[in-house]
Amino acid sequence: AIFAVIFASWEIAVRALSIPDYILPSPSVIVTKIVVSWLLLLVNAFVTLQEILLGFGLSVLIAIPLAIAVVYSRIFERVAFPFMVSLQTIQKVALAPILVMWLGYGIMPKVMVAFLISFFPIVINSVIGMRSAEKEMIYLVQSMGASELTTFLKIRLPKALPSIFGGLKVGMGQAVVGATVGEFIAAEHGLGYLQLISQVRLDTPLLFAAVVVLSLLGVLLFNVV
Repeated sequence: AIFAVIFASWEIAVRALSIPDYILPSPSVIVTKIVVSWLLLLVNAFVTLQEILLGFGLSVLIAIPLAIAVVYSRIFERVAFPFMVSLQTIQKVALAPILVMWLGYGIMPKVMVAFLISFFPIVINSVIGMRSAEKEMIYLVQSMGASELTTFLKIRLPKALPSIFGGLKVGMGQAVVGATVGEFIAAEHGLGYLQLISQVRLDTPLLFAAVVVLSLLGVLLFNVV
């Protein structure tokens, strides 16, 4: 109902103030553009989806083992954590041109930007979750003869799962941002690239249509996680 009120107010305001479409298109114009350009949006959305999933998958494959290493090795934590924090403080937009220079104009720079942006929250949440297991419970199962692997599988991992999935949800949203940012820097396909082309052509309805599709894609992936 709230969304309906917002869109209705938007539609009425645009019509009442006679705002041209190239400045602010009405919701009806945007929906019409989505219907007319559905194939173009679908093709570019598929490219962006690939970049998001590859970057997110890479971050999961690397972040969770790193979190386990941080939890079980104090030396590794002292070596790796400052590096990861330093990497997080660097703006990924600043790294994107370097990645393009190294990896070319293909899919890899976008995947790497998505990976770099989504990596950190997954590591942090995984570490916090694994360390949230009660020491008394760990001492108890170890006193009963449980190995380190059994302790991890039965105590630390189940306790950490809510935090890990919280990190995955944040990471998925960040991966969407990363893939789009990568497409802004250098791309020949994708929703971010489509936004840039629409801006140059002053095709504001298509620009908004790409934003809507990207938002729906992000919401869908967030809920899948």
